[in-house]
Amino acid sequence: MTSADGTPVRVGLFGLLGSGNLGNDGSLEALLGYLRAEHPEAAVDALCGGPEAVTARFGIPATRLHWNRAEYRTASRAGAIAAKGLGKLVDVFRTAAWVRRHDVVVVPGMGVLEATLPLRPWGFPYALFLLCASGRLLGTRVALVSVGAAEIGNRPTRALVRWSARLAAYRSYRDAQSRAAMRAMGVDTARDEVYPDLAFALPTPPASAPSGAPGPVCLGVMDFHGGNDDRDRAEEIHRRYLDGTITFVRALVAEGRPVRLLTGDRCDRSVVDAILDAVDSPLVTAAEPASLADLMNEMAAADTVVAVRYHNLICALKTGTPVLALCYAAKSDALMDRMGLGAYCHPAREVDADRLLEQFRDLEKHAAELRVTLTERNRVAAQQLAHQFTALTTNLFPADVHAQRKAP
Repeated sequence: MTSADGTPVRVGLFGLLGSGNLGNDGSLEALLGYLRAEHPEAAVDALCGGPEAVTARFGIPATRLHWNRAEYRTASRAGAIAAKGLGKLVDVFRTAAWVRRHDVVVVPGMGVLEATLPLRPWGFPYALFLLCASGRLLGTRVALVSVGAAEIGNRPTRALVRWSARLAAYRSYRDAQSRAAMRAMGVDTARDEVYPDLAFALPTPPASAPSGAPGPVCLGVMDFHGGNDDRDRAEEIHRRYLDGTITFVRALVAEGRPVRLLTGDRCDRSVVDAILDAVDSPLVTAAEPASLADLMNEMAAADTVVAVRYHNLICALKTGTPVLALCYAAKSDALMDRMGLGAYCHPAREVDADRLLEQFRDLEKHAAELRVTLTERNRVAAQQLAHQFTALTTNLFPADVHAQRKAP
């Protein structure tokens, strides 16, 4: 799309993109698909965690999110601490300068308004606040599109997230509980809508026809240590999750079932290695998908899926493959319920291998009818996302964008 003076509308994309998390990059891919289909003339670039990866994969210019390259490493020495402090100041001006060059900035999906995994307030919450504050001060519309949210207990993080949401020009959420959480945190959500996660807009590979005999099981793993409020017992939670998962895999192998281990982030490789070390069997293999498309291809070929990561669940659901969710946050329960599989949730913090096996066998028993349910729910999700993209065009790309453009 072009402005009234014939120049392309300038669209910025913001987030922890290109940093190794497949779900985040899947959200970016879905949003880019919309922009290229509906606004092919728009000039698009990104401010993100992994600019080299984003440019290489998606073909758009990208800038590093933080001035300090060691932003997400623990700082213990005085020099590293000073660099982090200086970086916070420099990022104020870097973010504002980047925002000023755009007509619209979009945060595509992701759980940017939640702290369901360990999170420090002066990391990404601070970066998001700088973005939204810069947008409000400089007249650039900032849109939080199909994002996840949750009530946050930590006061600094809560304040930064609340103000980020308040300062955004447009908000939509990937589930109703995210909207309710922001309302509970003091954000006026009267105009905010709920749509499916952006990843539901990605292309779906054809599913394999069930063979009749028990087939492969995909197991999506996660380097899981609990959430932001679980830091004191993070190792205990991780060990319980890992032990329960290993016991579950051993039981499947004892029944002669092939098990395919799948990651959703680079950090998950340690869990794959631990399972492979503990279960020495040719029936257990592993893949390191490079995208949500790779994940969906793996899951489309499986009989059933057991997964932890939110976007691993989405990939299974989108391919119509029956899935059992190891839930670490309410968003997973909400997703499963929305897709008609609410009975197949298991707590990731309290993995009980016997109960997990019982649920898994029930899932397989009802697989045929669940596939029918998923076909219908996916059709509805596609319709809702089409409405989301129409709403984005209406709200973010008005015909009089030239009147809103800032002076150079």
